[in-house]
Amino acid sequence: MRKAQVIIIGGGLAGLTAAIHLSQHNLEVILIEKESYPHHKVCGEYLSSEVFPYLNSLEINLATFRPPEINHLEFSSISGNSISCELEMGGIGISRYSMDNYLFEKTKALGCKFIQATVTSVKFKNDHFMVFTQDENYSSEFVLGAFGKRSNLDKSLKRDFVENRSGWLAVKAHYKTKSVDFPSNKVYLHNFKGGYCGLSKTELNTINVCYLATYSSFKEYRSTDDFREEVLMRNPHLREFFVTSEIAMARELSIGQVSFEKKSLIEDHILMLGDSAGLIHPLCGNGMAMAIHSAKIASEKILQFYSNEHFYRLDVEKSYKEEWRKEFAIRLRSGRILQRLLLNQTASEVSLKLINRIPGLLPQIIKRTHGKKVYA
Repeated sequence: MRKAQVIIIGGGLAGLTAAIHLSQHNLEVILIEKESYPHHKVCGEYLSSEVFPYLNSLEINLATFRPPEINHLEFSSISGNSISCELEMGGIGISRYSMDNYLFEKTKALGCKFIQATVTSVKFKNDHFMVFTQDENYSSEFVLGAFGKRSNLDKSLKRDFVENRSGWLAVKAHYKTKSVDFPSNKVYLHNFKGGYCGLSKTELNTINVCYLATYSSFKEYRSTDDFREEVLMRNPHLREFFVTSEIAMARELSIGQVSFEKKSLIEDHILMLGDSAGLIHPLCGNGMAMAIHSAKIASEKILQFYSNEHFYRLDVEKSYKEEWRKEFAIRLRSGRILQRLLLNQTASEVSLKLINRIPGLLPQIIKRTHGKKVYA
């Protein structure tokens, strides 16, 4: 049986960042991820600059990819009415294909042990964890859950949200466009009946297209091709894009049962990170930064446990929950409100008219779904 101080389940942004942070402080870390690298993931692929100071402290240099800098947002209603504004913090467009692989290589260089496997269950007993995969078992003092939006492990842990069927489907692909005037500094959010679609450039010189749709709007169509042509392209901005673009991947990626319900932050003493702890609506454009920030919070609490003999496991869990809620609870709530507003066609049109009359309103709405700069 292999042992470590910390086992991280899931090698997305949250899991990889925590592995780097903890490994840099000489903790023994095992990272378990079911996929090999590199690989694409369903994601908006916009990273807010709020986490740049923290990434710099970990010697994570994303500038080497020369990603496009994004500092403007444009939103359109189903009818095509649109409004744009400057993004106060801004960010970059970077693919998960490149970024996750870069972080993975960094974890290996720091001595983190990587296991490509699927975790089947986790048990906590006598102040230690047992982590089970199909081939081998592992033991640790701490486990971080970074296994994403929905996993079979959620079922094994009997998490509450898993029992409720979610009505959301997410689809993503990279596209090449024939349009020479697609700006690299803008992220677009285009409404359609039953959902919304985000478009932005990446460092691969492709345009990431990621949309979220309700099952009720999708179920009457035979394929994503039909849904794109019959629903998405009713928005004139999306029609113009798809007519002048072609897919740059072998196929679209999709995930079902996307849940925006509240999730427990601690499950049988496992600290949940990133989407495993709570999923912000994609239209808020801040999921990647939140995943990274959550890794920072959890890593710091675990390091405090090992450096302070009077800081116990329950102190780790209590302080993690308190800081996580302080940083993210308002953002998640604001995201849920914003989604309900923008998915209602009448409310969406009225909101656009109101925002057009009050130019400073949209930046204030965006600000409520973002945080301040995150420093080490």
